[in-house]
Amino acid sequence: MERMQLMLLVLWSRVTAVWDDPEGFTTAELLGNAALAIAALVAIWGVLRIMGLNIVTMITNKLNAF
Repeated sequence: MERMQLMLLVLWSRVTAVWDDPEGFTTAELLGNAALAIAALVAIWGVLRIMGLNIVTMITNKLNAF
């Protein structure tokens, strides 16, 4: 959990640094931020699975209900 918080803090600091930069995102920064976001999502999903919540099954059941 602490590692996930650190990754989110790094992501937030990079985004705010780019907001101050008038040139905007470079391709490398954009890809790096996307990789951090995917890593955060995978970490969150893993923590929820450890807690006993199977998100994929819940989403599938909700979609099948329609």
